[in-house]
Amino acid sequence: MEESIRKSFDLSGRAPETYSPLTLAYIGDAVYELIIRTVISEEGEASAKAHTKKGTQLAKAVTQAQMARGLIADDFLTEEEQSVYKRGRNTSITHSAKNATVSEYRAATGFEALIGWLFIQNRDGRIFELVRRGWETLQ
Repeated sequence: MEESIRKSFDLSGRAPETYSPLTLAYIGDAVYELIIRTVISEEGEASAKAHTKKGTQLAKAVTQAQMARGLIADDFLTEEEQSVYKRGRNTSITHSAKNATVSEYRAATGFEALIGWLFIQNRDGRIFELVRRGWETLQ
């Protein structure tokens, strides 16, 4: 999809390493949200309130932190992916989520940065693999 966006809007495309961790997390947050909404919508018709409630549970920082920690504990990330995750996790953050610790918020930011980094490289398959595996670690 990222390639299609570049072509449609005549964007030249930047090298992945030129993006700041917070920009990667910004992109990754949107990609992750799209995955959540797509999966929830496929589960069947429900009220917007029910969809939102389920989506919020999967999108919150605490959940993303659990997923990231599960992926790391399972040794599921490559060294390069771990490096991107750590770069996002360790970036200077001026605020945090209201229902998460600073540590959880940082881990979630690292996870989102990794998703954003994979997205700008058109590695959708790996994104889906990580999200699916991350969700499995929650159970």
